[in-house]
Amino acid sequence: MTNPTRSLPFAVPDIGEAEIAEVIESLRSGWLTTGPKTRLFESEFAEFIGNVEAIAVNSATSGLHLALEACGVGPGDEVITTTNTFTATAEVVRYLGADPVFVDIDPTTLNMDPEKVRTAVTRRTRAIMPVHIGGLACDMDPILQIARDAGLRVVEDAAHALPATYRSRMIGRLDSDATVFSFYATKTLATGEGGMVVTRDPELAARCRVMRLHGIDRDAFDRYTSERPAWYYEVIAPGYKYNMTDIAAALGRQQLQRLYSLRDGRARIAEMYDQAFADLPADLPPQAPLGDLHAWHLYMLRLRPDAPIERDGFIEAMADRGIGTSVHFIPLHRQPYWRDRYGLTADQYPAAEAEFARVVSLPIYTRMGDDDIRRVIDAVREILTG
Repeated sequence: MTNPTRSLPFAVPDIGEAEIAEVIESLRSGWLTTGPKTRLFESEFAEFIGNVEAIAVNSATSGLHLALEACGVGPGDEVITTTNTFTATAEVVRYLGADPVFVDIDPTTLNMDPEKVRTAVTRRTRAIMPVHIGGLACDMDPILQIARDAGLRVVEDAAHALPATYRSRMIGRLDSDATVFSFYATKTLATGEGGMVVTRDPELAARCRVMRLHGIDRDAFDRYTSERPAWYYEVIAPGYKYNMTDIAAALGRQQLQRLYSLRDGRARIAEMYDQAFADLPADLPPQAPLGDLHAWHLYMLRLRPDAPIERDGFIEAMADRGIGTSVHFIPLHRQPYWRDRYGLTADQYPAAEAEFARVVSLPIYTRMGDDDIRRVIDAVREILTG
């Protein structure tokens, strides 16, 4: 089958005139790096989440690294996380000389299985890092209880989970030590590259701020805007270069104002897909519990054994129709570095293995028009009805 004239990509950010105007304003202001818009974005984001401090960074990866470092994770420690995630979740543990310990998933939600977390705790465990896959919150109460019982820190990888809730509480406001959001180009709030660490712990926030910019005790913004000479600074730790630019913050400020609208647009597409695919040989993504919000960063369809085509063939068939798809995720126990370093095998992760073999993510973003949504629906139905 030949491709149609216009391809439909897997993901496209929704950038409007307000975002463009604020970026232009930043360019004209002379502030290209961390400055007044970053400060405003942090303040507005903290207010959005509620009762937290917010530290803007250049990626969620750097945010996770900062949060774990601030929690005291170091050489010889272990951090429990899920095998069903992107490698960034685990690589930040290695940055600190610690070891990730991967656990299997709940086959319904695709999130980490709390019971597997419980059995993975050892005397070396320092932290737990749950990942809210696709925008559906993990079952956090048992995870937090395990952490309390064992005296462990909890850093949530919420790269997919803005805005999502758990038991009517916003992700970012739970009783974890820190939560890290991603603003990558495909996310529900997109700044191209960027992220945010949120925490209710002032000492953790202060450490993240210092380590975000070379371990210097004062932000460059403070030094450069002072009315009196303020050139002197002190390096108090060997920090990193993880600060957000004002250009990214300009995008983030406007995206934040539209966040619920953007989320509702994704939820509308998910609902249309659910209705259209209900009779097909595929399992639909799980909904958030009644009263909670699913962020709908991803729409992950899972083909059943009675489907007329396997997952890889389905992806090829969609590509033949000019429609982009993806897979979230290739489990980390399958990746050569993690597999070989820790001697991981497929039989250690039966749920992740089974779900990986049949999962495919469909396009779900607010720049899709009704014709685009219908095109995806028609293609999926055509392929799965044989």
